[in-house]
Amino acid sequence: MRIDLYEKIWMWGVGAMLTLFFAATAVSAVTRSAHPPSHVETIDPAQVMRDPRFRTQGVSVDAAGRVHVHVVGLAFAWLPRELTLPADTPITFHLTALDVVHGYQIVQTNAQAMTIPGYVSRYTATFPTPGEHLVVCNEFCGTGHHTMYGTLTVVPKERWTAPAVRTPAAHDRHPGGPGAR
Repeated sequence: MRIDLYEKIWMWGVGAMLTLFFAATAVSAVTRSAHPPSHVETIDPAQVMRDPRFRTQGVSVDAAGRVHVHVVGLAFAWLPRELTLPADTPITFHLTALDVVHGYQIVQTNAQAMTIPGYVSRYTATFPTPGEHLVVCNEFCGTGHHTMYGTLTVVPKERWTAPAVRTPAAHDRHPGGPGAR
């Protein structure tokens, strides 16, 4: 079979680029211990409401003064449906689902994560300006998907009332938590 010179050049060029990309990924993984993000915190989906991390949903403050939000997704609601948070404050979201995959998206921000049964998704976001944000499920989760929404209200830091402090933070002492890495 005869292959045209230009086709050979393209095939060798693509092969060389793929080799370079895979080699760069492998070198980075080995030398810098840089690995793709993975689920390091797990949870039994049947025990979410009994688990100390999610027994109480909503806003909490740990002993160090950091703000945490614990949210559970289930067909077809977010628990809690409404949140009030301070502006200009790093807020760590801890999310999980009871039944199917949901997508927790805070509209008009870059804050979003998938909630997957059996795993705890965690990210930190800061909301610089006060205002109200719609929270939606951006993963189709069933026939009531369109009713899965909530409200996140950001208020000036001086007007925000912090809830009682959780001591020690439940997510810091759970065996599957961040300290277990």
